Amino acid sequence: MASREINIWRSIDWMTVILYTVLVFAGWVSIYAASYDFDNASIFDFAERSGKQLLWIGLSFGIAFVLLMLEARMYEALAFFIYILLMLLLVATIFLAPDIKGSRSWLVFGPVSLQPAEFAKFATSLALARLINSYNFVLVKPVNFIRTCLIILLPMGLILMQKETGSALVYASLIFMLYREGMSGFVLFGGLCAIIYFVVGVKYSDVWWGMTSVGEISVLVIILLVIVGMLLVNYRDWIVARNAALIPAGAAILCYLLSLFGVVFNWAWVFTAVVAAVCLYLAVVYLQTRTRVLLVIVGFALASVAFLFSANYVFTQILEPHQQVRIKVAFGMEEDLRGAGYNVNQSKIAIGSGGMWGKGFLNGTQTKLKYVPEQDTDFIFCTIGEEEGFWGTSLVVLLFVTFIFRLIYVAERQRTVFGRVYGYCVASIFFFHLAINIGMVIGLCPVIGIPLPFFSYGGSSLWGFTILLFILLRIDAGRLEKY
Repeated sequence: MASREINIWRSIDWMTVILYTVLVFAGWVSIYAASYDFDNASIFDFAERSGKQLLWIGLSFGIAFVLLMLEARMYEALAFFIYILLMLLLVATIFLAPDIKGSRSWLVFGPVSLQPAEFAKFATSLALARLINSYNFVLVKPVNFIRTCLIILLPMGLILMQKETGSALVYASLIFMLYREGMSGFVLFGGLCAIIYFVVGVKYSDVWWGMTSVGEISVLVIILLVIVGMLLVNYRDWIVARNAALIPAGAAILCYLLSLFGVVFNWAWVFTAVVAAVCLYLAVVYLQTRTRVLLVIVGFALASVAFLFSANYVFTQILEPHQQVRIKVAFGMEEDLRGAGYNVNQSKIAIGSGGMWGKGFLNGTQTKLKYVPEQDTDFIFCTIGEEEGFWGTSLVVLLFVTFIFRLIYVAERQRTVFGRVYGYCVASIFFFHLAINIGMVIGLCPVIGIPLPFFSYGGSSLWGFTILLFILLRIDAGRLEKY
């Protein structure tokens, strides 16, 4: 036993542990700066948030130690059990959690509150790693891909039922792991296109050209351009691509000539019909050549059109009014500086006022006067920007980027598919949190309530990230063990 423990301590990736420790203590100091009270200036006061965070940090180190002492093989053996247990906890949370700011995601145990959604991340990652590590598992098989997606979609759905949209969207980051494990690049490209369709469609939805929304016309034109581009890149037939481009061009000229005689068109329906005509043409070409890529392009085009009209319905009919306003503010459609745009506007003022070198530690006026709501949780990055300036924020981002690249390195050196998949899940989740949180604080993304790892105040967040990370470090250390 003693020999095995010595091997563990020798095999641990200490570079990652050091980065983790630096980030955690930098986050603790930032929380102190964000919640600093002139009447009580002690960073160790357990009545203040900095003191409470120090307690969470101490407990996190204890959790990390326990995780490192457990058998590495145990995580794979209990992966599905842990996943089912956390899913049941998410279900219970829907019914047992009190309503806090419109969401039911916190279980209250006396003075302690826990958010199960933070712990479901490592459980989902373990279950995915266990499934993909199954004997003769091939991700591109439809049945296997569906099983994988169900493992991801289940916690997403349960967390959405708790009205925690931000926490649910984190699981979308696992698409990067799926791509690493063999998922077609078309799926990743499709996700990128979906984001572009949604942004363009919503941003210009209130701009009208006659009786047609400019947002819908723009997206349909993009879809046609994507079809032609895919024909050139994937099918590599100039004649077919040219003919596909001539169909919308000819339709546009014909409709323009008819409009000179007073004929009025709904251009959204015209371009939808043009997309259908292009798909029909490609189907005819497929019957002649039997080239499978043409079917993929046709399916992609039809799915794009379906997404366009369904996204509009989801935005107007399913999203809550406050969620619609947040998205419109992020897209520059509305300002609402006293409402949904207040947080982001104050955050940008705080970061901008920091300049290159910042105002100095504990000297941030926006921070000290509490102009930015949630400044020690979701918006803590603006405290760093105001007090430490551009160099401070750059250093924090550099530390995180180094940390994420280290996780990818650790994932790639695993000897088992289980370890590699889990490693990429961990790296994907940290990357998503970093990108969305910083994007949210500087106004590039809608405000959806995603914490900055190790910096945002909260025990559940810190413990969840610690468990997620140190399970990976234990699996990594176990790759060199001899049993």
